Amino acid sequence: MTRQQWEDLPVSVRERVELECGGPVIKAEPAGEGVMPGIAARLQTANHSVFIKAVEAAGIAAKAHRTESWAASVLPDEAPAPHLLWRGQQDGWLVTVFEYINDNSRHVDLTPGSPDLPAVLDTVSLLGALLTPCPRGGAPVIDNILPLLAKDSHLRDKGIPADRDLYDTAIERFEPSDLRGNTLLHYDLGSSNMLISQGSVYVIDWSYAARGAAWIDAAMLAPRLVEAGHTPPEVDELLSRVPSWTSAPPDAVIGLAALWTRFRIYKARYGPEEMREFRARAAVAGKTWLAYRQSL
Repeated sequence: MTRQQWEDLPVSVRERVELECGGPVIKAEPAGEGVMPGIAARLQTANHSVFIKAVEAAGIAAKAHRTESWAASVLPDEAPAPHLLWRGQQDGWLVTVFEYINDNSRHVDLTPGSPDLPAVLDTVSLLGALLTPCPRGGAPVIDNILPLLAKDSHLRDKGIPADRDLYDTAIERFEPSDLRGNTLLHYDLGSSNMLISQGSVYVIDWSYAARGAAWIDAAMLAPRLVEAGHTPPEVDELLSRVPSWTSAPPDAVIGLAALWTRFRIYKARYGPEEMREFRARAAVAGKTWLAYRQSL
């Protein structure tokens, strides 16, 4: 999906952003293509750079934007995430302005042997420690699970996939109550949502932030590690460095893996065409992780 540009914002909105940023924008660099509609760009003023996200308040991406904006407002200063500089609403647009992580930053490398892995795992551990208890206002993580359950029901009705017993058994044993907890979760950790610069990892895009059990962030990272090339036993070994992982209920890990994977199967079949191949690869990794965890 091609993103809108800074210039697409109404003049009044751009003027408000410039006021909050301390000067006129002399250059705007879009973040490139993305899944969600709206504007994501680096803005350069005479004195510094910032990162902006903006969506129409009545649009389909407004809920995710509000969640990310709220999370940015409650994250402690020491959290490994870009700091919030300003958020507000202007003439029908929701706008959030973040600290810009320097030009030397890049997305983390999750492949086997990557020097980024220790910092990534340390960051997951740090999030669990820093973000417990969850700040007031966090929605329960089950709100993120309900769409997965809905897509699972849709696929069951259509008899998809052929090896559905692998998923049905896991989901039937799944107890949503096992996800309850008092940690602020990112819920979508992966290479695309983590930047690294000079050995420090910054977690970005908190659009699905929610309140739940601390181990969930590690569980959501697991299939991304498989997709990056790790074997499932290697993933278990890596995640053992995250303190909360030891308390993860096996049936909940398996059920969440099944729901996550079937959601990717659904998106690979019915989602935007330009994202189907990406979703299909993720589904293969999720199935590999699920089958391994069920075999334990």
